[in-house]
Amino acid sequence: MDYLRAFLVGGAICVIGQILMDTTKLTPAHVLVSFVTSGVVLTAIGIYEPIVELGKAGATVPLPGFGYALAKGVIEAVDKDGIIGVFTGGITATAGGVAAAVFFGYIMALLSNPKSKS
Repeated sequence: MDYLRAFLVGGAICVIGQILMDTTKLTPAHVLVSFVTSGVVLTAIGIYEPIVELGKAGATVPLPGFGYALAKGVIEAVDKDGIIGVFTGGITATAGGVAAAVFFGYIMALLSNPKSKS
């Protein structure tokens, strides 16, 4: 049942992104920024946590989940370190994911043979 819920929640997030790109003039970059920002805002007002509890990885892996991780990191760091946590919490909470993305992106760039779109 967890797999089904993760699939449905993650799929719904992806469908929303696709609808935004198909029906508006938003570029993928606009949708990316909007999703990360919405993850932060929805976490700050307490709406995204129930979505994460329902969809688990289906809610934490897509782009709003990155915003969720940033916001949760800031909230925890502020509780622990005070105002300095505003600047350090999000970075600390997401450092592993960012490092993995850079590392694997670099490996794929070394292994692939890109061609121009002629």
